Amino acid sequence: MNSILTSRLPFSALFLILPLLSFGKPNVLWITAEDMSPVLGCYGHTDAITPNIDALAKESVRYSHAFASAPVCSPSRSCLINGAYPPSLGTQQMRSGFPLPSYMKGFPALLRKDGYYATNNVKTDYNSGNYKEIIDSSWDESSATAHWRKRADKKKPFFSVFNLMTSHQSRSMVWPYERFQEEVQSKLSPEEIHDPKKITLPPYYPDTPVVRKTLARFHDCVTAMDKEVGNILKQLEADGLAENTIVFFYSDHGSGMPRHKRALLDSGMHVPLMIRFPEKWKKYAPADKGKAIDRLVAFVDFAPTVLSLTETAIPKYMQGKPFLGPRNTKPRKYIYGHRDRVDEARDLARSVRDQDFLYIRNYMPHIGYNQPTAWPDLGEIRHEFYRLANRKNMTAPQWHFAGPSRPVEELYDCRKDPQNLTNLAKSADHKKVLARLRKEQTRHAVKTHDLGYLPEYEAWKTFEGSSGWDVGKSGKIDLKPVRKAASEVGSASEKTLLANLQSPNELVRYWGAVGFAAHKAKLSEKADLALRTALQDASPSVRIEAANALALKGEITPALPLLIKELKHKNLIVVTHAARTIELLGSKAKAAVPAMQACLKRAYKIRPPDLSPVIVLPGDEDMAMFVGFSCQAFLDKMQGNR
Repeated sequence: MNSILTSRLPFSALFLILPLLSFGKPNVLWITAEDMSPVLGCYGHTDAITPNIDALAKESVRYSHAFASAPVCSPSRSCLINGAYPPSLGTQQMRSGFPLPSYMKGFPALLRKDGYYATNNVKTDYNSGNYKEIIDSSWDESSATAHWRKRADKKKPFFSVFNLMTSHQSRSMVWPYERFQEEVQSKLSPEEIHDPKKITLPPYYPDTPVVRKTLARFHDCVTAMDKEVGNILKQLEADGLAENTIVFFYSDHGSGMPRHKRALLDSGMHVPLMIRFPEKWKKYAPADKGKAIDRLVAFVDFAPTVLSLTETAIPKYMQGKPFLGPRNTKPRKYIYGHRDRVDEARDLARSVRDQDFLYIRNYMPHIGYNQPTAWPDLGEIRHEFYRLANRKNMTAPQWHFAGPSRPVEELYDCRKDPQNLTNLAKSADHKKVLARLRKEQTRHAVKTHDLGYLPEYEAWKTFEGSSGWDVGKSGKIDLKPVRKAASEVGSASEKTLLANLQSPNELVRYWGAVGFAAHKAKLSEKADLALRTALQDASPSVRIEAANALALKGEITPALPLLIKELKHKNLIVVTHAARTIELLGSKAKAAVPAMQACLKRAYKIRPPDLSPVIVLPGDEDMAMFVGFSCQAFLDKMQGNR
């Protein structure tokens, strides 16, 4: 400050003016990589060629324990933009379209109201029926050309997001190899291209040429993405804005490779996070630049943290806690994760992670980690796992991913076993840890009104005229018996499952039917009769799961007509459920070929198959895509194309 000016001011006036002259508001820049675990040089990965990100890490605080809320993009983005858990919002299913309360407009809307210029380049995918309203309220511009440089008033603080697709699953394993070479690898020098023969394979991958080639390709994508990060940071420097901009670099979940994306293991949930604080804002830095800290941080915390750093009011509805800025809170003890339906692949799993241990509760243990799913199955590496999926051909870690089922509970010591290879759930030495994390998973589900235990069709009925968030908080539905019935899948006796299947509560009946699908013992006459009776249930979700249980027990004759009938249901959520069930039954359901052909035509009329899956469309258009995925996959199998 000018010494002549300050010498003429009384002390009280100087005290008031100093903050205004010295600080103002920081700019905030988010650089988000798609589908990338911490496979960077600054995180110690031996195959990494990431000089720009590594240089950023030397100027930043690097977080070693940062985690996504889900191992897939849409629910994670729902969490990031709202600062709330997707299972509380009803946004846990991929592309589900459930509405949010009107006051949830996305946290950048609060920044804009506080004088910020906000831009998003370019991905949105906020996974709610209100996604268009969120885009309109959150961003001054959301497009492929959105940039802080477009603000008319250059003195205006900005919040800018750049989503880098170069490491996305589409590039790393789905695109034809020739397209990858043309659009990604061509940007690398020969020295930057990874040699498949020298690539480091994790122990859960079989060592084959296809696996090595695909993993090398993934690392090429990361290297190409690193160049884009460097370019954005150079623009910030060229504009003279680096000294007033707090920079976040992170990824939206684990890599798009098998056993990463879509899995609640650390390989799917652990993300890189580094935050650079310029000298002007180093008072908010939790450590010196270049240092790593092990504080647990979660995506649900990101929105309130940015609001804290910019001294913007944090809404009371936000469930996350700021980990930086003047409203920095006490470090969290646990991180929570969720896995629900992803595209056509149905699932329900929950996780709790502390500093040392990861606990996973699989509520559909009869479904394996490596579910067939149309979009990733375009990648050659997926079929390598299918080809080798035999307990005799695979090591225990490989079979854990490729096998047909999962344990009901999983527990990993992540310090000693960072790749989650040894399940300690049955270890006598870890009973107390297991009990603690199991209890915490239940406590969190109760506190946050986890809506994932509701089958999707029944959830739509329950939330009609409102939102999942409001219904959950209202106490309109008693979730306790539903959670209890879900927790009994994979472990309860037939007597318990039978009681659930015959409950007056349709949500409990649903989990009773799922329980019979997972039940390994032969059905008694009583259970068989109960499942046949359930084919006439008022709930389509119960009907379909009862048919699935019967079919899995070898009784396809009573089951298949019901599933074929549900393919014609007016609600595409029900159709998706039925089509997926038929798909997984495979040759047992061969008689459903004509019905699946007709269903495929219906789906393609709603959403043409030539539209890219990454294009988000409202309502039935996305659900029709998932119906098409299952129908086409089933028909291909029946024709011997897979």
